[in-house]
Amino acid sequence: MIIIVCQRLLKNTKISGITLFPFILLRKNEYKQNKTLINHEKIHIRQQVELLIIPFYIWYLTEYYLKYLKYKNPQLAYRNISFEREAYDNDQNLNYLNQRKLWRFIHYL
Repeated sequence: MIIIVCQRLLKNTKISGITLFPFILLRKNEYKQNKTLINHEKIHIRQQVELLIIPFYIWYLTEYYLKYLKYKNPQLAYRNISFEREAYDNDQNLNYLNQRKLWRFIHYL
């Protein structure tokens, strides 16, 4: 079960949404209607479940810091994390999770 919550903590950030299993935290209430954003975050839910949640966060942060060392740019590092690449490439396909293969993010390494 996925729980979507509007979070004041994101109010003063550029972050539209973030997934912390089983929660999808959104900056604004109206983002609940943004199907692309919700699908993007649901892709992250699936990734987190596949990696048994805690290992997902360890992998995510490790990959972010390695990409940051490579690109010296936080936004570029973030956009090149395999989990984010998969989510951004497929967030407009609302049927993606129905056809997605297990551990598909590895394709984006």
